[in-house]
Amino acid sequence: MQPPKSHNHIELAFEIDSDLYELYIAVLSQVGIEYFLEEDRKLLAYLPENDWSTDKEASIKIMLQETFGSVPHFTVTFMADRNWNAEWEAHLQPVEISDRFLIIQHQKEYDVKPGQIVIAINPKMSFGTGYHATTRLMMRQMEELDLADRKIMDIGTGTGVLAIAARKLGNKNPILAFDNNAWAAENAVENVEENDAADIRVELLDAEEELAANLEEGYDLILANINKNVIDRIMPVIRRHAPTAQVLLSGVLVYDEPWLKQLIKRLGYTLKKTIYEEEWLSALVEPAK
Repeated sequence: MQPPKSHNHIELAFEIDSDLYELYIAVLSQVGIEYFLEEDRKLLAYLPENDWSTDKEASIKIMLQETFGSVPHFTVTFMADRNWNAEWEAHLQPVEISDRFLIIQHQKEYDVKPGQIVIAINPKMSFGTGYHATTRLMMRQMEELDLADRKIMDIGTGTGVLAIAARKLGNKNPILAFDNNAWAAENAVENVEENDAADIRVELLDAEEELAANLEEGYDLILANINKNVIDRIMPVIRRHAPTAQVLLSGVLVYDEPWLKQLIKRLGYTLKKTIYEEEWLSALVEPAK
């Protein structure tokens, strides 16, 4: 894994009602923002300093205007490298994904149900704490799969939680987990070690530019909890370079389900199972027989 770049970030603070947070997160994720904190009447969004520009600000305003009919007031603040752990931990509580999975903060103890699998996460600025519905949906889908002998790739791994979950569900093969954000990749390495999840290779890779070459290693289950735009671009690559693989995906709003169905039909997939939470869905697709 390459060394991380600067951890300086830009914070965008949107003054909106809390019932709009999920929709705004979905829209902002379409322009490459992946890290959020939710406060009372304020949604905080973070992106690396190097990703911020006048063009990025303009694209955000255009997308918000097109989606909501107006652009809410928001402030832009430079955030120097800091102890993000302390700030995240101030907001985090244990998350019960299901009777089978519990996500906790690292180095803290919580009551655990008999037989429940515990994953300890030190989230930093990475997506995948369990607080977002898409993470929970992915993990619930994974519980229903026989993962023991699957060769798994985790695209956009964030905290590494899905790769760790696969290992704790009995997967025996090497897992490739990667992210295009240095902070996330670094964090995933820490969480893999924290959970004693052996043989998970974490890489700093671009899902679009470097996907095809890595798929040649013969993966048969692709995990992709990312956003709609990236899904649209990588699914043809997966179909071409891993033609027999199943794909378990999320990061798609329920309003975009017709688009997803058209995409998988066009690529020669069939929809095996779809589950929902709040305004999000997770779909398991496989090549049509």
